[in-house]
Amino acid sequence: MSAPTDESPFDTDLLTRGRLVASTAGPVLTITLNRPDIRNAQLPATWEALAHIGSRVPAETRVVVLTGAGEAFSAGLDRSILAPSPDSVLFQVASAPDAVAHNMIADFQRGFTWLSDPSFVSVAAVQGYAIGAGFQLALACDLLVAADDAQFSMAEVTLGLVPDLTGTGRLTRAVGFQRALEICATGRRVSAGEAVQIGLALTAVPADDLERAVADLTDALLSSPVEAVRAVTRLIGSAVTATPADQLQAEQHEQLNRLRELAAGAGQ
Repeated sequence: MSAPTDESPFDTDLLTRGRLVASTAGPVLTITLNRPDIRNAQLPATWEALAHIGSRVPAETRVVVLTGAGEAFSAGLDRSILAPSPDSVLFQVASAPDAVAHNMIADFQRGFTWLSDPSFVSVAAVQGYAIGAGFQLALACDLLVAADDAQFSMAEVTLGLVPDLTGTGRLTRAVGFQRALEICATGRRVSAGEAVQIGLALTAVPADDLERAVADLTDALLSSPVEAVRAVTRLIGSAVTATPADQLQAEQHEQLNRLRELAAGAGQ
């Protein structure tokens, strides 16, 4: 394993095994799934590398952009994971004792959960296929910008599996119980237009304009004071599960911090 360098905080060998490219430009961290020859199909090494990036996000990062190389965001699992072989990950998880198997899946999930850290805003730039694990990875981000050729599918059920990479909770919060159940239980394709209509995607743009649209969104996110954006990100995140009384108290707390910081600056 290679150590992080002065130029990059990330282990290059780990990223290479996971077929990821990570680059920083000031407060923006861009992560690219880099297996375009097989539509950026994911391996456990991909999730390990994502979790590694999540553990080393530079403190100055304000926006994380997640995208895929080539014509697809991610077509989901590399099917080699599902091979009926003692060497396959599926076999290893299924044959492990309960505690070990749960820990293995939890390790996979860590590649996704860090994307909801409120210290930055995560943006998925989705073109082409976002299937299964690819759909779940896009959902793990705070904001989803889709190209008009994007197609989403929670296809796990068609393989006799369930979404287990944070997708069920994120999808239900985005579109509600009924629509989430219908999407997951049928595995059907959701177009970019429908994704916007049901609240799954923020917007859909022509494929050639996707990079520009994400850049414009990033600029808009960076235009506001960093601590105010982080505070409102925390508030929106907590609003999903907090009681009304707890959410009001959270607003009081965050606003008081903002007012005190502004007052301190005015007094200097």
